[in-house]
Amino acid sequence: MTTLSNRSGGTLLLVDDDRLFCDAVAAFFKNKNFMTVTVQSGKEGLHWCSANRADVILLDQKLPDIGGLQLCGPLLAKCEQAKIIFITAYPSFDHAVQALRNGAHDYLSKPMEFMELQLAVERAFRASELERVEQLQKLHNHRDCQHNVLIGRDGGLQAVNHLIRLAATNRAPILITGETGTGKNVVAKAIHYHQGDHSPPFVDANCAALPENLIESELFGHERGAFTGATALRKGLFEMADGGTLFLDEIGEIPLHLQSKLLGILDNGTLRRLGCQSAGKIDVRVIAATNIDLEKAVQRKTFREDLYYRLSVLRIHLPPLRERTEDIPELCRYLMKDIAPDQELILPRQELAALCEYPWPGNVRELKNILERAVILRTGDTLHPAGLLAQRPVPESSFPAAVGFNLSTGPIVSLGAVEKQHIARALAAFDNNHTRTAEALGIARSTLLRKIDQYRLKPGDSI
Repeated sequence: MTTLSNRSGGTLLLVDDDRLFCDAVAAFFKNKNFMTVTVQSGKEGLHWCSANRADVILLDQKLPDIGGLQLCGPLLAKCEQAKIIFITAYPSFDHAVQALRNGAHDYLSKPMEFMELQLAVERAFRASELERVEQLQKLHNHRDCQHNVLIGRDGGLQAVNHLIRLAATNRAPILITGETGTGKNVVAKAIHYHQGDHSPPFVDANCAALPENLIESELFGHERGAFTGATALRKGLFEMADGGTLFLDEIGEIPLHLQSKLLGILDNGTLRRLGCQSAGKIDVRVIAATNIDLEKAVQRKTFREDLYYRLSVLRIHLPPLRERTEDIPELCRYLMKDIAPDQELILPRQELAALCEYPWPGNVRELKNILERAVILRTGDTLHPAGLLAQRPVPESSFPAAVGFNLSTGPIVSLGAVEKQHIARALAAFDNNHTRTAEALGIARSTLLRKIDQYRLKPGDSI
C-alpha cells in the first residue's frame, strides 16, 4: 500500500493491481489538496476502508482476488459516502450500465489521458462535498424544526399558536410584534417548519445589523459593475430565500428609500438586482418582525403606511414574559434540558419563586442567559440563578427626563450632543445593561449598540 499526501482535502483510494499505473496516478496527484492511497487487491481495499474513510475510489474491473463489480457493494457498505469511479481496460455499454447500477458514480476506460482522470476525480470530490453540505443543511433544518417551539399554554400563547397554524397554510406576509427577547425568530421558524418540509430555504436577516451603505445590495443583490467594488454578480437575501421564507427582523430599521422596493416585491413578486435593467420573478414568503410601534413610525413618516398594511396581512403579537409568569416553570425545564441535555439539574423551589417574581425586561432571552450562567457557575447538580438576577429596572418616574442642558436659557446645542448625553445617562442608570437601556429608550438593542459606537461611549463616561 502506498500513501502520498500531507494535506487534508479528502482521500482518493486507488484499487488496482497494476503497480506502474498506481505509481503514475499517485505521482500525478501528489501536489493536490487530497491524500492519495493505493492498494493492489480487493481485500486490501476492504481492509483499508474498514478503518478509514475514502471520499473517492478508483476501482479497477479486474483484480487478482475479486471482480470490481462484486466489490462495489462491500466498499460502499464501509464508505457509504464515497464516489466510485469504475476503470476498465475492456469497456462495453452493458458493463458500464451494470457498474452504475452497482453504485459506481462514473466510468472510465483504459488507457486514459491523465487530464480526463483529473476531471473525473474533481467531479467526484465536488459531488461528495455537495452531498455533505446538503446533509448538514438538512440536519440544521431538522434541529431548527425541533427546537423552535413556543413553551407555555397561557398568557396569550394559545392565540399565538393558533395564528402560527393559520400562517403556515398560506404564503401571505406576516408581521410579528413584541418586545426584545420574546422569541419572534422562534415564531418565524415555527411558521416555516410547521408543515415538516425541511427543503425550502429559511433565510433570516437583521435589518438593523446590515450596513446602511450596503443594505440594498445585501437584500436585493447586485450586478457586476453596479458600484465600485462590485466585481461579480451577487445574489441578495431575497434570491437566496426563493421558494422559501425570508425573515426580516427589526423591519423598522429599513431605510425609507428602500421600503418602496420591498413593497414592489410583495405586490408583484418581481425582483430587480442593483444595476440590472430587468426584473425577474421570485417566490418568497416574507415574515417581518419588530419591537417598535410601527403605527407611530407611520405617523412620524419614517415608515411607509402602504408597506405597513401590506406586511400586516396577518399579525402575531408575542406577550412579554412578565405577563405570563405562569409559564416560567415549564420554560425553565425546557431551557435546562436544552442547555445541558445529558444532565439532571435541580432548580430549588425558592429559586424558581424568585425567577417568577422578577420582571424580566429581557424576556425569554434574558431567562436563557441567566440559566446558562447558572449552569456554568454551579458546583453540583443544583442551580442558583436567583443570585444572578440584575437589580429591578429603575422606575420610569425616577429616570432622568432632562439631559443636563438648559434648553430654555442656554445656548442651542446640536441634537447629536443631546442624544449622546441622554444615552450616556441611560446607560449609567441601568449599569451599562444594553438590553434594559434599549428597552427604557424605546429602541432596538442593535440601534443602541450602533449609537454607542457612533458616539464612542464607554462605561463610566461622564454625564
